[in-house]
Amino acid sequence: MPTAIAVTSPDLVLPPHDRQTPPAVVQPLDTLENSLTGMHALIEQHGYVIALYPSATEESAVTQRLRTVRSVLESDRVALLGLDLPPLGTALLAQQLRQLSVCDFSPGVLASAARLLAHYIYAGALLGSVAKLDRVPVTLTSHARSWVPGAQFAVLANPRPEIVRVGQQELPGPEFGTRLVSAAGQAPSDWVTETLAPAWRVQGATTVPLPAESARWWGTSRLVEFAAGLHDVSVLYQLVSSVRREECHWCGLELIGDRCGFCAAPLPSSTAQELPATVVRAASSVRALPRGAT
Repeated sequence: MPTAIAVTSPDLVLPPHDRQTPPAVVQPLDTLENSLTGMHALIEQHGYVIALYPSATEESAVTQRLRTVRSVLESDRVALLGLDLPPLGTALLAQQLRQLSVCDFSPGVLASAARLLAHYIYAGALLGSVAKLDRVPVTLTSHARSWVPGAQFAVLANPRPEIVRVGQQELPGPEFGTRLVSAAGQAPSDWVTETLAPAWRVQGATTVPLPAESARWWGTSRLVEFAAGLHDVSVLYQLVSSVRREECHWCGLELIGDRCGFCAAPLPSSTAQELPATVVRAASSVRALPRGAT
């Protein structure tokens, strides 16, 4: 069985692109007993579990519950990955890991690949106000303009923060082929599908229900959240496989990057210094793809 990819809420599960993509598992968090039973069953069935959650919930009951479950089970086969992504971006990353879980990557490589893949996810939102936005740096000018009736802001949280006034500036997008997923809150708008999608030359667009955590993350319920990322499993495979693999000196699992996804142990400094070149090569291979590549 492929490594299980778990999320903390059903609204973080995106529809699969094909029949080969395994479903994401929603970790039960209602009671400790159910959480322990659910995680134990996943370990028994899949061998390893990668659980994703937004890092914005770092001190929340959700995060504490996940850590408690792993501690009680005394299992080194559970990776808890806090992601500095908005909710829809987290859902998209979980979908990508689900696609890769059926490939020949070891659990350690798959877990540590999450940080690499996150760099290629363009996650943002269309907001009517940035007055309560604290996840992305907001200038005083943007704060003042948010009080103007009818003002709308296109905000990019990842891979680099950006805020533009809709109708005055364009939001910088990916230089490679992506698919776009969007979710509307209390202020639905066609801007994402009719303006942003063509400007970014996406290869497809779909809409999903807005995750429950999105309004809190963005500071308003009047939003349309969106995320664009790589979707073809062969391109995702090429990206991950192009990075040199190392062995974790603590738990012995394979990894890419500078930190183990399961035990969080960093690579020795002498080895970590050599890694940027391999990451650059991986980035170059993706950016070299034409927007129409699949």
